[in-house]
Amino acid sequence: MSATSSPARRTGGRSAAVLAAVRSAVEELVQERGAAQVTIPMVAERAGVNPTSVYRRWGDAASMINDLATYRMSPDRPLPDTGDLRADLVDWAQEIIEHFRQPAAAAMLRGGAVAAGAGDSDCLRNRRAEATLLVERAGGGVPVDDVIDHVIAPIVYRVLFRPWSLDQTDLAAALVNRLFAGR
Repeated sequence: MSATSSPARRTGGRSAAVLAAVRSAVEELVQERGAAQVTIPMVAERAGVNPTSVYRRWGDAASMINDLATYRMSPDRPLPDTGDLRADLVDWAQEIIEHFRQPAAAAMLRGGAVAAGAGDSDCLRNRRAEATLLVERAGGGVPVDDVIDHVIAPIVYRVLFRPWSLDQTDLAAALVNRLFAGR
């Protein structure tokens, strides 16, 4: 009896490789040129893929940039769960700050915000969903909009206008402490 071996299964396959190449190309181009100057043909050329592959998935550059800005911080990652809302919010805010200290992540946030136009970006929707989960899991205590206004908004402001201020020691704790001040 001869041993039969099945072919090795590829993890992700060609579509995963194309997606990774496109993500990398978008990050590079947004950093180099700014989101408004990035086009799908430019991305396809940099990624080494056919433009129709990119158009088929996203349709336009704005949708692509908004989607990929969201991808950079996966909504499926585990959130802090210490059992203490304040501690969870500090850990969550610190994770977001660390993420946006990376120049490519900051450039993608800028690009995603531009691409979203007047509506909420996918990134904001995901942060709001995470804040809702953290607050609800702790049994409430603070309105989700206050978490967005007092924790997320100052981080995003710093990413957009004062990136050097993300290096402030204990920024996450300071923002969360302001959220809870007077409660």
